Amino acid sequence: MRTGVSLVALLLLATPAAAEWQVKPFAALTFGAGTTFVDFEKAAPRPHRMIGVTGVLIGEVFGLDVDLGHASGFFHRRGQTLLLDSGVTTLTGDLIVAMPHRMTEYTLRPYLVVGGGMMRVRIDGVIGAVRVATTRPAIDVGGGVTGFLTKRVGLSWEVRRFTSLGDNLLQGASFGGEQLSFWRADMAVAIRY
Repeated sequence: MRTGVSLVALLLLATPAAAEWQVKPFAALTFGAGTTFVDFEKAAPRPHRMIGVTGVLIGEVFGLDVDLGHASGFFHRRGQTLLLDSGVTTLTGDLIVAMPHRMTEYTLRPYLVVGGGMMRVRIDGVIGAVRVATTRPAIDVGGGVTGFLTKRVGLSWEVRRFTSLGDNLLQGASFGGEQLSFWRADMAVAIRY
């Protein structure tokens, strides 16, 4: 933990005053999910819509972001009635490494992200026999590109892998330790300040 805080403090000190702020509201699809949570409707591996927002502080090469996303009905399938509601929420803080700004000023700027945070999983069964409301530590890794159409507004495309971390204890609503992982592909409007 101390190493992570020291790394973030060092990065903030090394980020020049010319660093820019970006806000990226996004719409996304999840895919390739795997889970140990009880998935009666076999819905988790299917694509799910996700919405969210990412806040970015980026300098010439390095930066930081905070990413928040939510997918409703993550364990639901249309036409199935075994669950009342379900959802997955992710909140992560990430280190960004991007191609130098001076090299990509008038084109797409590729970048990589890696970080960690938390993943909230919620499942409500019809008769209350299955009820999950757990928050697990999580990591994410991915990459994308951002390109600006004007000085202030652009578009961003990104793919990230989210994986929850947890113990290996047998839980009431999971097979083995509580674990969920999935890919997220998103498109965002990038607003630069």
